[in-house]
Amino acid sequence: MASVALELTDADRRTLQGESGPAAQTALRLIVAVAEAEGAQRLIDISGAHIDGCLFHGLAGLEFAERLVAQRAQVRVPTTLNVSSLDLLHPELLRIDPERRAFARRLMEAYEAMGCEPTWTCAPYQLATRPGLGDQIAWGESNAIAFANSVLGARTNRYGDFLDICAAITGRVPDSGLHRTAGRRARVVFRIEDVGQRLLHSDVLYPVLGHLVGAMAGTDVVAIDGLPAGVHEDRLKALAAAAASSGGLALVHVVGTTPEAPTLDAALQGGEPERVVPVTATMLRAARDELSLTDGAALTSVSLGTPHYSVSEFEALLGFLDGTAADPDIHAYVSTSRFVLAEIAGQGWVADLERLGIRLVTDTCTYITPILETRDRVVMTDSAKWAYYAPGNIGVQVVFGSTEECVRSAQAGHVVRQTDLWA
Repeated sequence: MASVALELTDADRRTLQGESGPAAQTALRLIVAVAEAEGAQRLIDISGAHIDGCLFHGLAGLEFAERLVAQRAQVRVPTTLNVSSLDLLHPELLRIDPERRAFARRLMEAYEAMGCEPTWTCAPYQLATRPGLGDQIAWGESNAIAFANSVLGARTNRYGDFLDICAAITGRVPDSGLHRTAGRRARVVFRIEDVGQRLLHSDVLYPVLGHLVGAMAGTDVVAIDGLPAGVHEDRLKALAAAAASSGGLALVHVVGTTPEAPTLDAALQGGEPERVVPVTATMLRAARDELSLTDGAALTSVSLGTPHYSVSEFEALLGFLDGTAADPDIHAYVSTSRFVLAEIAGQGWVADLERLGIRLVTDTCTYITPILETRDRVVMTDSAKWAYYAPGNIGVQVVFGSTEECVRSAQAGHVVRQTDLWA
């Protein structure tokens, strides 16, 4: 069948002719090339963007951003920034050579110069202003994409480095994939079966379930049936982040919770699933075990906050700590945004956390920036995303557990398990 030609507006054509400046011209050329590759019939406007390209991975990204700045690029829509490679509030935590630090700072400054808001968080959905149901946006960062689509009901494809800022500069994206209603129909149904009620109502279920779903679904749109109604956003965040890491998942409907899935039939848009996967306790235990590379006999540190911790997660953390400090031989890190940090500081919690041995990290994350100390070789985490990426990124051995297990382990100086939860 012959492909349908991309229809451009007069404004699009003028931009491609350079009337809006060289930066917008370059950006729209890239957007158009992607639209043609995807077979989109038109471009659509977006109301916001979130940029992943501000994280320094090499000179190519820096040179691209600085070229746009030299061409006087400015974003056309409200645009937030993902984590960077630096913690500007706690620079003493960084173990990074001066040259790389300078490159990372230049990259951050370039995106600020284009009019982006220096939010430096992988969880822009925790900010005061966030997109709503049906809003067309262009977000980068895998967990943010999955959360926006799934939990907020906003519409975004997975926009990677370079394309994310091009969308922000032009305010335009291809009308394809998850921007379209038909593209949001669930294809695969994961049905919860034979899972105990205690586990079903535990925080730790959600990163493990997300890891399982992502690995089995790949890039398909998913519906999960059989979870309790009204799942809390922190649990949905953990599920989405894990599924977007072990697979390419960008939209998961949680039946009875997320806005496009009041029922399974609604998630399926009245159709039939292409595949139904029963999820059993045995499968979940296997997925949990995949996230640990060691038994943690020589535990050295604990890392929480991937994605960035919310205020409610800090409140739960303080409850688990219950005034008992971490073992002095265990380094305990929690990553969060500077906005959440300011809120918990106002509650007086920062002083309490630091007194109990918690090192707070902002603007970045411990699995992508050299923050952990050289001796931190066996690390426990409550994040399936951290467990998935950290071994390859920073060369550590990971132990996965619930937040409570992580806290108890940090306090005891060795791994503490709640084995009955998974029976």
